[in-house]
Amino acid sequence: MNNHGEQSLQKTIGFWTAITVVIGTIIGSGVFVKPSVVLNHAGTSNMAIWAWVVGGILTLAAGLTIAEVGAQIPKTGGLYAYMRDIYGSFAGFLTGWVQTVIYGPAIIASLSLFFGILVVNFFGLDQHVGIWIGIAAFTFLVLLNIMGTKLGGAMQTFTTICKLIPVFAIIIFGLMWGKAGIFGQDVTSLIQNKEEINFGRAVLATLFAYDGWILLTNLTGEMKNAKRNLPLAMLVGLSVVTFAYVCINIAVFHVIPADKLVGMGNTSSAEAAKILFGDLGSKFVNIGVIISIFGCLNGKIMTFPRVPFAMADDNLLPFPKLVSYISPKFKTPIGALITVYVISFILLILTILIPDIINADYLSEVCIFVIYIFYMFAFVGLFILRKRLKGQERSYSVPLYPIVPIVALLGGLFIIVSTLMSDFVGSMLGVLVVIVGIPFYFFLKKHH
Repeated sequence: MNNHGEQSLQKTIGFWTAITVVIGTIIGSGVFVKPSVVLNHAGTSNMAIWAWVVGGILTLAAGLTIAEVGAQIPKTGGLYAYMRDIYGSFAGFLTGWVQTVIYGPAIIASLSLFFGILVVNFFGLDQHVGIWIGIAAFTFLVLLNIMGTKLGGAMQTFTTICKLIPVFAIIIFGLMWGKAGIFGQDVTSLIQNKEEINFGRAVLATLFAYDGWILLTNLTGEMKNAKRNLPLAMLVGLSVVTFAYVCINIAVFHVIPADKLVGMGNTSSAEAAKILFGDLGSKFVNIGVIISIFGCLNGKIMTFPRVPFAMADDNLLPFPKLVSYISPKFKTPIGALITVYVISFILLILTILIPDIINADYLSEVCIFVIYIFYMFAFVGLFILRKRLKGQERSYSVPLYPIVPIVALLGGLFIIVSTLMSDFVGSMLGVLVVIVGIPFYFFLKKHH
């Protein structure tokens, strides 16, 4: 493997920045908008809270499992690098292909558009302005990350602290001042479609809110003392997220009776803040959501370009020298950042022009099926690495081995089966994206 490009990147990401990347790339709007959705699937407040706990445990198991793989393969590109080093360049290419061509750009494009909509709604601006606000935010963050990974990290730290303020304000004051019963609230009689009541679906809804847990691994090559800091940041970051998700749901139940919460849709946290702090409270939460999405977008822009950078460094993308180009001044992967910017921008424009044919939000969802198949291979990769590197000392070992990796595998299998059952056509579209990549791999192999 050609390590030249990776060695040119500066190790600017310390432990605390790594934690904020974990928290910031996971917490988007889910913490504010999902309580009612999860309750709709759970049927009771007890089961809804359990769904968030189970979702957190599955995510933590996945994060701790991948952390051992990452400590053994401390290279830029995360999942791409693991698949390449464990299973070979073909498996690595297909993983990176899905993330570079559709998954990453689709998430970035949909977050940009969502950010624009939130700003427009908050300030009562013309709806058409939202698109330009989204594009401006996206462009600004790409430029910021081009000017330095340290700047991107500072923005991540700042936005993560800002987004956690309203979350913990609702938790603390909700638990202190709430009057509604938290546990034992049954709303099954109020849910019109009884088929919706399914604990599995409730857990699945929480897992979408936990998505993004793996993205810190993309930055491993730029982390200080990655073998120690990657596992530790995963553990601390995922524990904070799980604690925040579970506690904010308990607090919301304490403030809003479950029978009122069930029909609330995406406004539950804002409504809880309104009850606690008046009209200023809901504004406070809405600002929190806007900052949260902005920080989440910054996290994705920081992390996703490292995948095409690592692929181009291995000559597995067209124009590899351009894509893997590092700014001599800023020491950032400027070529990969611009590549992701262009693909995301095209997807964003197509989503605006032909939303019935191309929708960035839906494209990011259809890729989750294949991304989780790659996750499963990475989890199995832990067992392969243990066998392959038998006798070698590890800087970090997953706790409670082999229980934690098995829990991670069961969680991954649950998501794959659930996604296949709920959206078979979408799942197959994700598979099609992988298949389209196969001829590209052989073409690139032949010409490089």
